Amino acid sequence: MDTKTAKVDVNAKIEEIKQFMPETYKAIRSKSVEIGNVAFELVRKGLRGEPNCFYAFEGGRVVGTPFAVGPLPDHVARLMVEFGFAFVCIFNSPEQGAA
Repeated sequence: MDTKTAKVDVNAKIEEIKQFMPETYKAIRSKSVEIGNVAFELVRKGLRGEPNCFYAFEGGRVVGTPFAVGPLPDHVARLMVEFGFAFVCIFNSPEQGAA
């Protein structure tokens, strides 16, 4: 079996989000209202290790894969430190017109 194309089972991570990351789970559901099932696809891709799709942290738990596109703007990093963000959930924006 080719391990590069093997699908990683993300069900345990999804359960972790549902059980221990309530704000992240709310954000995912909210995003799905906005962009449809693409939101869930982005979450699964991020949980499988694909960068630039989905990344979140909440309550000391981290899920998804960090974004590797451009630097974090200084003012955003400063706000995160200054206010001690309790939760962050980052999605990639699907291209306009994507199905």
